Amino acid sequence: MERWGASLYGNPCRDCGFDWSLTPLEALEWVKRLPARYGVLVDGRQGDERHPELAWNVVAYVCHVTDNLRNWAERLAGARLSGHRNVSGYDQDLLAHARSYNDASLAGALWSLKRAADSWVESVSAALEQNLVLEHSTRGIQRADDVARNNAHDAAHHAWDIERILAHHDRPTP
Repeated sequence: MERWGASLYGNPCRDCGFDWSLTPLEALEWVKRLPARYGVLVDGRQGDERHPELAWNVVAYVCHVTDNLRNWAERLAGARLSGHRNVSGYDQDLLAHARSYNDASLAGALWSLKRAADSWVESVSAALEQNLVLEHSTRGIQRADDVARNNAHDAAHHAWDIERILAHHDRPTP
């Protein structure tokens, strides 16, 4: 089985500090406020800012978080509406390449993030009410509350990546 969640990143996350003990309802609230948080984080930026240790630029991280929320909202809705509980992983780098994340418009990515976060909150709320359980091809059983925490962590972790990029970009050059 693939390691994921706190077993992979530590509790708290050794990089971004995310506390995995947050409740599913707290994860919902966190993601509900996510578009505003990201908007403040990237205010006045172009989106093309980079960090030499990271493959993606600022807008690419916004696009990735958007697609991840949308993907999991769809998976949970599919299981809830059809009973089809089996899900598989996806290659985030192939998706980034196919969608040209690094070349996207930051304004468009933020617009899309708002819609994805709203859909995710709706889908996860319904999944939590039904105590929905997915069967992931490499992670095994994933309950709706696991998905809520894992997706909130993904968004928090990539906010940390964006902060690192912007700090690197803003540092004085010698």
